[in-house]
Amino acid sequence: MKQIIGICIFTILMTVQIAVATNGNNLISVGPVSRAMGGVGIAKPLDAISAVFANPAAMCFGPYCPSSQFDFSGTLFMPKVETKIINPNGTFASKSNESIYAIPSIGFSVPVDFISSKMRFGLSAYGVSGLGVDYRDTVIDNPRYYTLPYPPPNNAAPIATGEYTQLQIMKFAPSLAYQVMNNLSIGIAFHIGYGALDLRDGSSTGYSIGIQPGIIFKPSDCISLGLTYTSPQRITHEHVVDLDQNMKLDNLVLESPHQIGAGISFNSKNEEIIIETDIKWINWSNAEGYSDFDWEDQLVFAVGFQFKPSDNLMLRAGYNYGKNPVNEHDNFNGTAPTKVQGKNIASEYYYETFRLIGFPAIAEHHLTFGIGYQVTDRFLIDFGFVYAIEKTIKEKGTDLFGQPVELESTLSEKSLDFGLTWRF
Repeated sequence: MKQIIGICIFTILMTVQIAVATNGNNLISVGPVSRAMGGVGIAKPLDAISAVFANPAAMCFGPYCPSSQFDFSGTLFMPKVETKIINPNGTFASKSNESIYAIPSIGFSVPVDFISSKMRFGLSAYGVSGLGVDYRDTVIDNPRYYTLPYPPPNNAAPIATGEYTQLQIMKFAPSLAYQVMNNLSIGIAFHIGYGALDLRDGSSTGYSIGIQPGIIFKPSDCISLGLTYTSPQRITHEHVVDLDQNMKLDNLVLESPHQIGAGISFNSKNEEIIIETDIKWINWSNAEGYSDFDWEDQLVFAVGFQFKPSDNLMLRAGYNYGKNPVNEHDNFNGTAPTKVQGKNIASEYYYETFRLIGFPAIAEHHLTFGIGYQVTDRFLIDFGFVYAIEKTIKEKGTDLFGQPVELESTLSEKSLDFGLTWRF
């Protein structure tokens, strides 16, 4: 068992690659069960992965209690991103490279009987967020589009910045939960974050630390209430981008924001039917990096449904909505200078292309479906599908010479999820 867990964690560390995420730059959830139910899980997670991810207090009330459970899952993430720049010379349109990204995750929950029969330990490792585009070798990737009144090699400027961006964030989360009473549980997860950012000048990595406390209260056997908080996690990506064009690479700080989430679930007495809804507040406007690029806070609403037509079969569906956090800046002045994290950017036009073309985390509506099958008393398999409906963001302004320009980015997403569960 130890060898299996070690191999899975190593695999995640080596392979996690995310192109564009969904609630801002966060996945709606982790694991095929929660993702198939719209990303819910704060009040009643149904597997060990989402118990640690959504609310660590849930480890005392999961379907695996009082035994142990190990989950392994994978997500095939398929974003579709397009952009347009419309100026007096015409329309420059391109599609980002449409790669398929594999996102593995693991989680387990076990009792800690040698300390207390009411205590459980859990651990998950998962890709949690990321975003990016790849417009290399397209019309958007033109470093000498504008001619400047300077001697070579500084006599040219690109048509846009943000033509290549890749951000990947994963978390390793050991957790503890304690059942205070038969209907009350508290828990805490310790988040160790790993982030990698590549803005075409080489990848820069960093680490962060945070916590996620949670509580679950069950006023009856059919109702569960959950509350959780996630602390911010700050990563400084060193020497990753030349913001002020002085031929030296600058640091860029990106901070995963404060999050507060609450949930409520209802289930029939035999749990043939489960209905759960969550609400989360994500504080992008105070998160360093995202606040610099004028992201606003999100309220994320999720609802999920599970129906068991037989003892072995589970059918799932859900919906997730979070308003696009990227603010539109209509009538921006592309000739004016601006600042990002204390660095002067000569043209607001390049600031706008960087945040709108390079980081189009604009998906809002998500439809989710899934199926689970209990092969034996100890072994389950789960499948899920998530579709983020196409969303477009547009803004108008001027370029660095004062000519009218329109910027546009479009995003849609599909993902397939697969999971294996072993109870022991």
